[in-house]
Amino acid sequence: MIKVEVRLFAHLRQGREKSQIMELDEGTTISDIIKALNIDKDQVAIMLLNGRDGPETREVKDGDVISLFPPVGGG
Repeated sequence: MIKVEVRLFAHLRQGREKSQIMELDEGTTISDIIKALNIDKDQVAIMLLNGRDGPETREVKDGDVISLFPPVGGG
């Protein structure tokens, strides 16, 4: 088992903690975390793993910090 911190921003926080520690199996991906949190993948535009953007297919490791952001609108 590994422990990671997941930080949620904007409306992704609704009904969820803004920051939480999750215990996961090794080999877990960011996509798996999004599913576990019952968040629709289309609601997540930016997925940072330790401050670096990239695909949801990245595996997380013990001590990682995952930050999830919804799409941002504006003009």
